[in-house]
Amino acid sequence: MKLLAIDGNSILNRAFYGIKLLTAKNGQYTNAVYGFINILFKLLESENPDAVCVAFDLKATTFRHQKYDGYKAGRKPMPEELRSQLPLIKEWLTLAGYSVLEKEGYEADDILGTLSHLCEQDGSECVIATGDRDAFQLIGKNTKVLLSATKAGQPEVICYDETALFEKYGLTPPQMIELKAIMGDSSDKIPGVAGIGEKGATDLIKQFGSLDNIYQNIDSENIKDGIKNKLILGKESAYLSHFLGTICKSVPIENDLNLYKIKEKSERLAPFMTKLELFKQLKYLNLEPVSEKAETAKTEMEIVLAKDFVVNGKVDVYANYEQNEVVLLCNNKAALFKESDFDYLKTALNQNAEKRVFDSKNFYKFAKANGINTQNVVFDTILAAYLANPSSSEYTLERLCGEYGAKVTAEVTEETLKTALCLTAVNNGLYEYLEKNEQLNLLIQIELPLAEVLADMETVGVYVNKNGIAEMGKELGERIEKLQTEIYESVGWEFNLNSPKQLGEALFERLNLPAKKKTSRGYSTSAEVLEELKGYHPAVEKLLEYRQLAKLKSTYCDGLLAVIEDDGRVHTTFTQTETRTGRISSLEPNLQNIPVRRSEGRRIRKFFTAKEGYTLVDADYSQIELRVLAALANEENMKFAFDSGVDIHTLTASQVFNMPVDLISDELRSRAKAVNFGIIYGIGAFSLAKDIGVTRKEADNYIKSYLEAYKGVNLYMQNVLENAKENGYVKTIFGRRRYLPELSNSNHMIRAFGERVARNAPIQGSAADIIKIAMIKVYSRINRENLNAKLILQVHDELIVECEEEIKDYVCQMLKEEMENAVNLSVKMRADVGFGKSWYDAKG
Repeated sequence: MKLLAIDGNSILNRAFYGIKLLTAKNGQYTNAVYGFINILFKLLESENPDAVCVAFDLKATTFRHQKYDGYKAGRKPMPEELRSQLPLIKEWLTLAGYSVLEKEGYEADDILGTLSHLCEQDGSECVIATGDRDAFQLIGKNTKVLLSATKAGQPEVICYDETALFEKYGLTPPQMIELKAIMGDSSDKIPGVAGIGEKGATDLIKQFGSLDNIYQNIDSENIKDGIKNKLILGKESAYLSHFLGTICKSVPIENDLNLYKIKEKSERLAPFMTKLELFKQLKYLNLEPVSEKAETAKTEMEIVLAKDFVVNGKVDVYANYEQNEVVLLCNNKAALFKESDFDYLKTALNQNAEKRVFDSKNFYKFAKANGINTQNVVFDTILAAYLANPSSSEYTLERLCGEYGAKVTAEVTEETLKTALCLTAVNNGLYEYLEKNEQLNLLIQIELPLAEVLADMETVGVYVNKNGIAEMGKELGERIEKLQTEIYESVGWEFNLNSPKQLGEALFERLNLPAKKKTSRGYSTSAEVLEELKGYHPAVEKLLEYRQLAKLKSTYCDGLLAVIEDDGRVHTTFTQTETRTGRISSLEPNLQNIPVRRSEGRRIRKFFTAKEGYTLVDADYSQIELRVLAALANEENMKFAFDSGVDIHTLTASQVFNMPVDLISDELRSRAKAVNFGIIYGIGAFSLAKDIGVTRKEADNYIKSYLEAYKGVNLYMQNVLENAKENGYVKTIFGRRRYLPELSNSNHMIRAFGERVARNAPIQGSAADIIKIAMIKVYSRINRENLNAKLILQVHDELIVECEEEIKDYVCQMLKEEMENAVNLSVKMRADVGFGKSWYDAKG
């Protein structure tokens, strides 16, 4: 028999510190559990054991503490984020069929020692998995140790048997106890012999074999006087350390190894893992996600033919667009509609029944292409799931079924139909969740109608001047080649400019430029590092320009050329569920990140144009986040500035620097602008100082002066943080939530990040909601008035409409009206509007 014996505390610690903090929707930390399970899966694959035991320490006095009060004294307590996961991993192990062992008065090492001793006695194979070298003393004929270690910053597992141990240390397993007796162990507060370290202790054990033999030969001429005196003075400490460092092999546990064989998985395992959102591990175990309430909420679904399906009440809609298959569910009946059944699908959906759709944006595109009624869509599963848990990595129906669904039973073989069966239960669960959290209005009034807007924008696309983009790409390519040559000439040799390793060696070893600390992966050559090296060598500025141009060419010239479709337009994909803030993102291509700070980046906009006979109208919210802050904080000074048309940055400079408005220079206004926007993002004095080039003390004074001048903002920031700590989340004006488990973290840096997000998320999220409302209003008005115009782009706080040339003035007016009146806050919204043949011209 083969037994895998795991040091539970050691592996759990490694998992916790090796993976960034993860939380489930309920705020429970899960990264240690997630990491531990992954490590266990790898061990099971590599070792294929018959039995598994995981040993844990108990928070109780052991026989070692009774012998020596100082044992493990002063150790930092386990962080609460890890402590809360300890019972979870024990429960998971038990449900998964693995044995969990712990014994009061003993440590996990002693349990491992006892298990290895039992294996040695009956000839079974024992594999010990640990991150603690103490286990080396347990290596034997039938026992090996898999040591989790870190090499060059990367995790690795090293296998030690008797041969490997001797090759590494020149010692036998029992001699590892003798070694620790002399050298001690600072992490466990085992004293050893004062003044003798690992090398000296190793030499003594190699020469004399054991602690007893050393002291029996203490007068040997082979022991130098200095070492001899230390040994004599430390004799009592050495034998105490020998006792403390010896792993017990007789812990009173079950000694029948057959009792530790892997058992059947519990039926409770899948609900338990679903609650912790361990979906990848569920898939690995070939288990389906299932909610804890599933057993008490079973639904029998009747499968009917497409031609026989009748909609009588709310209908749930799920589609596999790649397969051209749609499933409808209504009154515990379900039908699969294939392409040949689409006439029946039209009949079923063209009734004005309420539709609850899994993915409404793609449903709108599909339905319009197939002449299907899109009216009365009242719910979107994905969008509801996103609002409920904006930090989730995916919103597949299989996953949501586990989180919110009930158990649905039916005899089915078709994959699309099988997947869709739980949709009704999922929608019911999500509706109930959003209703409880007061987020239904956010879904129904903002996210759901926005999906229709985005579907139309994706279908229409935006015209791109293909020849102009190609010409710019060619020009950039020539400039990049020239820069590369100039860099090589400047440094005196050629190397790969795109290799961080080679670039680091060139800059910091061959040119001897001042380097940041070197890591195991080499020197950092980030843009931030290169910015700090400006002036040290002429190649540095050329390198920065080379990188910027190379990215511009690859991403926005070559990249755009690759996605221009036959109609001459680019059809980006807008995503509502990507960001935690609520902002819309775009993919393939990402039009949100076109760089505009450099002239080359702005030039890209020249190639986004209107079709023949049309023009582009561009409207951009002015300082929307500052206006939202003024409204949220009810800050009278800021509200006065916005409502009266006073420049907010000039006013802030006047307040912060205590100077009349007419004496504020461009430089002071620029600093005040950095403070204004920095406050929104929770900036500290250190970062502000770096951004505006002043001392940390000056920056700190600016922030304090700002908060003194804008007392409403100061009070708001304090209140929002207090509420966030109390509730575990912050929310926007419209009820969008951002959950913040970071606020209760024991790590100061993580906690500080949470505090910054708490201050910023309501502002940024509210601004995101406002632009969404504006998009809905603009789209609705265009359709209502039957204008020859289309909303084609949204980039941050900016909307772009393509309209017939003759109506551009009216569209300018309409766009400004709808954006400025999208919401009714105590601060006026302002949109700056322009028009032109290209995006560049319209932006002005």
